[in-house]
Amino acid sequence: MRLVFLGPPGVGKGTHAKVLCAKHGLAHISTGEILREAVASGTPLGGKVRSYMERGLLVPDELVLQALRRRIAEPDAGAGFVLDGYPRNLKQAKDLERERVRVDRVVYFSAPEEALLKRIGGRRTCEACNRVYNVYFDPPAEPEVCACGGRLVVREDDREEVVRARLKEYAEKTAPLIEHYRARGLLVEVDAEGDIKTVYDRLENAIGKTGRE
Repeated sequence: MRLVFLGPPGVGKGTHAKVLCAKHGLAHISTGEILREAVASGTPLGGKVRSYMERGLLVPDELVLQALRRRIAEPDAGAGFVLDGYPRNLKQAKDLERERVRVDRVVYFSAPEEALLKRIGGRRTCEACNRVYNVYFDPPAEPEVCACGGRLVVREDDREEVVRARLKEYAEKTAPLIEHYRARGLLVEVDAEGDIKTVYDRLENAIGKTGRE
């Protein structure tokens, strides 16, 4: 089972990827992970990746793809994997196809923008212990105060204007992948609204149905 997880920020891709991979013995592969591993490897490829990361620059697609191919070739990915956060645009999707990296299914997690704004914009993080609350779904007992007594703050990445900008960027760059994979008969859609167990059950059901077709 070789899967790609697509969906906007805050939709829960990473959470469900971890559960699915643990249950089915798949490798959970994220872009950040493979780049950090490349740097730690001390290889020439890792040196090139490091040179971009240390300067705060985006790592070129060609280097990301090289690191991805090495990661997929590792033994733990032999039973399959979930690509979480890659591809991010049509060029990267076509790079995968050009390199003949087989993908069996592409899972698109969908949720309304307002629901995502609540999930991300509702987060409050404790300055003292880093515990995360959500004012809509998991509020603190006392407003703006953590159970440890620390002050709860809104992280920069969680501010509404930042979240809206991230969602806009997703729609412009990543959303076209939905039609790209739908046209190839690879796309399955999972409604990501609801609690974690409900959404995960939908994921298993979607994958199970496609596996029996």
